[in-house]
Amino acid sequence: MAKTMAQLPYHYGVKVRVFPSTEQKRLIKRNSDASRFIYNQMNGMNNDLFWLKQVKIPITIVLDRIADLTERLKKPSTAISNIHGWLNHPDFDSLMKANAIKNYRTAWKLFRQVHRAGTPKFHKRGYTQTYQTSCLYSVKVTVPTMENGSVRLTDNRHLQLPKLGRLRFKGLPLKILERANDIRIGTTTVSMDTAGHYLVSLQIGSEQPFVAKQPAIESKVGIDLNLDNFLTDSNGQVIDNPRYYRTIRGKLAKAQRKLSRRARRAKKSQRRLSEAKDYQRQRLLVAKLQLKVANQRKNFLHHVSTTLIKNHDLVVAEELRSKNMLRNHALAMSISDVGWRTLLNMLSYKADLYGRNFLTVNPQNTTQTCSHCGHLMTGKNKLTLADREWTCPSCGTFHVRDHNAAKNILAKGLAAL
Repeated sequence: MAKTMAQLPYHYGVKVRVFPSTEQKRLIKRNSDASRFIYNQMNGMNNDLFWLKQVKIPITIVLDRIADLTERLKKPSTAISNIHGWLNHPDFDSLMKANAIKNYRTAWKLFRQVHRAGTPKFHKRGYTQTYQTSCLYSVKVTVPTMENGSVRLTDNRHLQLPKLGRLRFKGLPLKILERANDIRIGTTTVSMDTAGHYLVSLQIGSEQPFVAKQPAIESKVGIDLNLDNFLTDSNGQVIDNPRYYRTIRGKLAKAQRKLSRRARRAKKSQRRLSEAKDYQRQRLLVAKLQLKVANQRKNFLHHVSTTLIKNHDLVVAEELRSKNMLRNHALAMSISDVGWRTLLNMLSYKADLYGRNFLTVNPQNTTQTCSHCGHLMTGKNKLTLADREWTCPSCGTFHVRDHNAAKNILAKGLAAL
């Protein structure tokens, strides 16, 4: 019997861009709207059930409603489809309904485990579209692959999806295409971003690793993240901060002002924004500018993280709490632009992928401590943000602030190991 996706030892995620026809775009929108509707119905029923249970007086109508909602939530897919008959239309993917319900329950599970994001909220209509489906395999299939499921590759340029049919795609790595016979597909997400690009994200699994384990090279590095330059490592190498948002900030601000004027003009003439062609044209322009910055930053972070992981057995970084740092309004824009949290996430999963070690340490006093003798700068001698270079009063060693901090971060990481 073939293993399930959860039983496979290696997992990977790929995102490809697809080019649907007009009819396929209509189906994607319908399934996306239905997925959002089912999620919101689940949220509405749970909210009603919660508040009705707060009524302590045994009122018959309240007790009947509680019993009805409890029964519906046992089989929500059937209950919602029975009440809203339009969900039984053949345009809708049945697995889309199951995934919408699963995502709602996952949101509750995450809330109970983490308690940070809050309880599930109603999903609002926006300019993006998304829904999930799953890849199913026939009982006749003995070896599930990327070429024989309900979501499958028909060739190196086309993808088959339930209800949508055949879609042309680009962006799937060659190493995945060459190994299509021993890789299987799991959850599949179909989406459209604010710029109107259609994307398909595939969760894939295999018995074999997707990336060859890197040989040990006996190299360890600590990295200090800062705004002056993007990164300084314990070997003294410095990577400059590209500041992608700042380079396009003026052009983006001008485009956004134009968008606001067109929104005011549409409202003044009592037209809906969805029907105002000038507004929608300008909205797409703004979305493409923002997407360009996001793609540039993501590409830069991928290059930096891959280089660090491939060239070092151990990478140690400081533990950052970006959410707290963003409260500093003077630095919030620069911190958002630099993408530290994304870099740390990339380093974490790439370390597992390539068989390397990555850990984060508490950055307390890494800047104020001499990496040579361990002297701590306190009181009047405490370093300020303006002190980029300093000399240790105890041993006389000259330090470049960020290089010294990176050395201390590496030392803390080695001590933790």
